Amino acid sequence: MLTFLHAADFHLDSPFHALSPEQAAERREEQRQLLTRLASTAQEVRADLIFLAGDLFDGQRARPETLQALYQSLEELEAEVFLAPGNHDPWSAASPYGKLVWPDHVHIFSTPEPQRVELPHLGAVVYGSAFTALYRMDGPLEGFRADDEGLIKFGCFHGDLSTVHSRYGPITPNQIAASGLDYLALGHSHTASGLKKAGQTYYAWPGCPEGRGFDETGDKGLYLGEIDQDRVKLDFIPMAKRRYLTPRLDITGQDPGQALQALMAGSNPLDILRIILVGERDPENEPDLTALTALASTYFYSASIYDGTSLSRTLWERAGEDTLTGLFLRTMRKRLDEASEEEKPGLERAVRFGLAALEGREEPR
Repeated sequence: MLTFLHAADFHLDSPFHALSPEQAAERREEQRQLLTRLASTAQEVRADLIFLAGDLFDGQRARPETLQALYQSLEELEAEVFLAPGNHDPWSAASPYGKLVWPDHVHIFSTPEPQRVELPHLGAVVYGSAFTALYRMDGPLEGFRADDEGLIKFGCFHGDLSTVHSRYGPITPNQIAASGLDYLALGHSHTASGLKKAGQTYYAWPGCPEGRGFDETGDKGLYLGEIDQDRVKLDFIPMAKRRYLTPRLDITGQDPGQALQALMAGSNPLDILRIILVGERDPENEPDLTALTALASTYFYSASIYDGTSLSRTLWERAGEDTLTGLFLRTMRKRLDEASEEEKPGLERAVRFGLAALEGREEPR
């Protein structure tokens, strides 16, 4: 039985434009710490092989401290390491991959055509290829089939399981089934796929090990795999220090500040949140987004709050009054019923401001 780690899409040195310059620098350092955690995990599980299936760097250049951290982490490993440069970090002599003389146990694929590395001491062989440009219209597995030679056959490729017209190394289930591989370690998708199978070939995308925005939410990590003859087992190992989360906070019948404090009490302060208020809001206790954001920001690493609530149903009970307020509410309710979803937030805001004016209250926040 062989044990392996499968990771991809670290995107080291990402700019983190949505964060402050100080936080962006801190997040890049935290990305470099992923390499240390990768090495520690490999030693802990006594991994035989490590697959890094592309986009290890976010661009074609790497900061010196990042390159040094990567080299040191990989140098310490006893496992055989395989890197398949992706569309963000294509191989060239001037790329981060081509600038250093890597340890003997670190194998970096450097051609679009599949290359073969035999590992007699493990009874295995690994095939892989590299992006050599930002785009790749041909499929990495197109026309490929591993030799049937009595070895465990691995593949390490960066590619997109979509249509044959993808610009990012299109891979099809039929090509996977025809590859003759026992396990195919893939990169490109930032969402963990779970263990899949096409023909007799098992394959997976591990997703990225650390989210970088709200399009990469939830737990992120890598796969710990075991292969024994024709059986493959994968376990997901969380790696992210911080998660991007988009919780929906129902404030119906609650004070918005107290509802937020309850959410905070059950959350991890290391996380980065985009909180969406939902439910019905009380016109007498409108959510103050500025104050709520300030409160959340004292607890979370970063937080923003958006109002997705609707006006309380009890508000419309006054529409039956034979008053100017009742007339106003009846008119606005009719307009809301006829409005599109895009128009409703503006009309609801008009109701709030109109009621405040009619009742001599402060304008809503």
